[in-house]
Amino acid sequence: MQTQQRLPFIDMLRGFAVLGTLGTNIWIFAYLGDLSYITTSDYSGWWSFNDFLRMVVLFFVNGKLLGLLTIMFGVGLQLKYQQALRRGTAWPGVYLWTIIFLGLEGLLHYTLVMEYDILMSYAVTAFIVAFIVRLGDKVMTGAFYFFGGFHILMILLIFISTIQGAGVSLNGMASVSELYEHGTWFAQVQHRLTNFLFYRSEAIFIIPMNVFLFLLGVKFMRNEVFSPTDKGRQTRQKLFNIGVFVGFPINLLIFIPGGLFDLPVRYLCAPLLSIGYIGILGKLVEYKRLDWLWQRFAHVGKMSLSCYVLQNVLASIIFYGWGLGLGGQVNSFTVIGIWLSLSILQLVIAFAWLQKFQMGPMEWIRKKALQAMTQ
Repeated sequence: MQTQQRLPFIDMLRGFAVLGTLGTNIWIFAYLGDLSYITTSDYSGWWSFNDFLRMVVLFFVNGKLLGLLTIMFGVGLQLKYQQALRRGTAWPGVYLWTIIFLGLEGLLHYTLVMEYDILMSYAVTAFIVAFIVRLGDKVMTGAFYFFGGFHILMILLIFISTIQGAGVSLNGMASVSELYEHGTWFAQVQHRLTNFLFYRSEAIFIIPMNVFLFLLGVKFMRNEVFSPTDKGRQTRQKLFNIGVFVGFPINLLIFIPGGLFDLPVRYLCAPLLSIGYIGILGKLVEYKRLDWLWQRFAHVGKMSLSCYVLQNVLASIIFYGWGLGLGGQVNSFTVIGIWLSLSILQLVIAFAWLQKFQMGPMEWIRKKALQAMTQ
């Protein structure tokens, strides 16, 4: 069983993943909710340099950092499970209140900030995985392969139907972009509530994948992947090899226009690079001269919920019509610059905040709310 001490590498990975998810979401904000800008469905030939630059960024982040963040949520669940075992308390027990609060946080974030919230899906996933973990290693391993296999089969069936001409349509994005360019914040909130089931369809669709990645995080934690031990280094080397020699090549499919590989890359190929990033970053953190940088990422990881919400709020203000209104007006260089600027800003804010407080503001609210719920 894993040690009780907090492992800095976990916080660093979580912070890296949170900032990386903005690398995908920033294009949705910049193009006013039009999902075609994170896919290749609208391109039948090669891209302009502006489009190509966007796809280079998406090659590294789209689905990959979300996959890494999902794995890290599984790691967090395992840490809570270990804590319950050490204290001799029931499982999932009070962790169920954490799940409920996570779902409420996601609902508020979806309603008030962004329609592609991930927290609600994580809440459902955490509920499922919490009971799977309780049933023991044998059941957990069976569930790991079942949900992973089911997800692969589902993606392959969709891929086959796409080949046969039944692809996923993104028609209607123009009206959404119009709303985010000219509509008020209240009109956007109403739009999200009115189209709740439509926008939550992906959150439901990815639950099998999320369960698989949560359980992968649990397994990684139990096998010392994040520990500064010889076993941990050897395992991270294997993940490094998977990422570099399998993950990178297979994700190059994203550069094939026409939309055929959009879903397979995001939902099958991307997780291979997600685990590769654990191995790659595991090697990078060994360069002690950059310890200050890894510590800054760890600060973001310690207040990941606050930073996740903050970055989406700031992006909304920058791009939507009720804010600065830059949506649809900037090129890829500018979008990338805004993403990097927001990331640096969060690194600074997280560092400064944690110099005075033990946790982020939203983490503090969650802690107080859970204390009130469980008393």
